[in-house]
Amino acid sequence: MSALSELKLGAYTLRGASLGGLYTAFHVPELDSLFDVGLAIRGGATASHLFLSHAHLDHLGALPSLLGMRGMISSADKPLKLYCPKGLEEQLQKVLDELSGLHHWPLKVDFKPMEKDDELQLRQDLWVKALQTFHPVPSLGYLLFNRVSKLRPEYQGLKGNEIKALKDQGIEVSHWVDRPKLAYLTDTLPEALKHNPEALKAEILIIECTFLNDRKGVEVARAGCHIHIEELIPWAEKMDNKHVVLMHFSQVHRPSDIVKICEERLKPILGERLKLCLPHHSTDHWWI
Repeated sequence: MSALSELKLGAYTLRGASLGGLYTAFHVPELDSLFDVGLAIRGGATASHLFLSHAHLDHLGALPSLLGMRGMISSADKPLKLYCPKGLEEQLQKVLDELSGLHHWPLKVDFKPMEKDDELQLRQDLWVKALQTFHPVPSLGYLLFNRVSKLRPEYQGLKGNEIKALKDQGIEVSHWVDRPKLAYLTDTLPEALKHNPEALKAEILIIECTFLNDRKGVEVARAGCHIHIEELIPWAEKMDNKHVVLMHFSQVHRPSDIVKICEERLKPILGERLKLCLPHHSTDHWWI
């Protein structure tokens, strides 16, 4: 049975799995992108982009396996673009160099180190922005967005020849508009939402919710730089997202309890926008 769950979120598909402390990995094929690599997702082995939140092994550990998969796929002949917190690239390169020696085959990536608020273009209309997160090790969240050119409001309604005449005079008749598509925030304090308000407007918000009751209270969550549902609820009212995906639940909670608690505490606020990254099979256990 597959360890992965799948959610259909409007025009996008989210495939992956996340269990706090053990593994987190997602693939969004429509964006040609992977988010963390605690598991090697075979269906995402040809993806062009990998966005690494931080270097804890439950988010990074399956990178060699993923690169090994890519080595067997001729269509994955270009190195994987790996976006990560700036400073990690040198250490990761050393690890990959050592593993390449053991593997007798080069494990190559194209590092794209980023700092908070950095922006990089992924394709013609798709960009990524690095978001500030709060964890004991260097970490980032990511916002994928479309950047499109739009006619300025004051020139809307003009005819084509009139717009051309303005351009010929050197007047800027258009401006860039950003449309946030997907925000990814994991292994962070909830302050990440305060520092990245654009995440609350993305079509899809994927965010951790590690702890859900007093078995592990707010103090414990904050000590590990994670989000407790008690601190997420006040933000739910501010979420303008079409889909809010909760993930990275602690294994101290059974899947059935997670469903019950989230439906009681968050569904009254978020309604059908609320999605949970949980196993699909009928047993009340985690994947693997």
